Amino acid sequence: MDAWVRFSAQSQARERLCRAAQYACSLLGHALQKHGASPELQKQIRQLEGHLSLGRKLLRLGNSADALESAKRAVHLSDVVLRFCITVSHLNRALYFACDNVLWAGKAGLAPLVDQEKWAQRSFRYYLFSLIMNLSRDAYEIRLLMEQESSACWRRPKVSTAGNLGGGESGGDPRGSLPHLALQLRLRVLLLARVLRGHPPLLLDVVRNTCDLFIPLDKLGLWRCGPGVVGLCGLVSSILSILTLLCPWLRLKP
Repeated sequence: MDAWVRFSAQSQARERLCRAAQYACSLLGHALQKHGASPELQKQIRQLEGHLSLGRKLLRLGNSADALESAKRAVHLSDVVLRFCITVSHLNRALYFACDNVLWAGKAGLAPLVDQEKWAQRSFRYYLFSLIMNLSRDAYEIRLLMEQESSACWRRPKVSTAGNLGGGESGGDPRGSLPHLALQLRLRVLLLARVLRGHPPLLLDVVRNTCDLFIPLDKLGLWRCGPGVVGLCGLVSSILSILTLLCPWLRLKP
């Protein structure tokens, strides 16, 4: 109960809950349309989704400043790749939130002349760039961990000579190349699975960013996924975000 009280007291937590409800409505609306529900019920679900979206935009007012502060902190990271990816990601998030604030002002009637379509496309572009940087950061950390794990395996005492079986094969036999590549690919996949299983924050971040990636791709028309896929991906990423707020040790650092 104490954890839930601390969670619900955060404005970020309330925004994540609204986000999960919004994408749940999107997924439900797609399911109702697919199964021939009444138009009135579909309209109510769409209206609820629109209200939740507008409420989220209100809760995100001022998030641009937080993203800029995060970018300023990331500039001091010692690792060059992490510094670049995280800083650029936060800067794009700041621009995304700024566009989102403009959209909120337009939908709330404070700025009726705002071109909603233009600003929505602009915000989704910044959102897409931020996610690309996040996934690049994830890929870089996965590579580092795989190299560390591979080096640790080589330093361990060898209990079998299976790794040296390839040395006795004739280098001129073309039939040995394809099985060797297949074995190497299998070992890399197993190593990747071992790394992700041993680092839950990184695994959750990869899954969350991958799910989020489908949203701007669909909205920008780069890869049409449909409202069902967008709703499902948004709901999954929202649940994972809520999980990282409830369990801070699952949040990827820095």
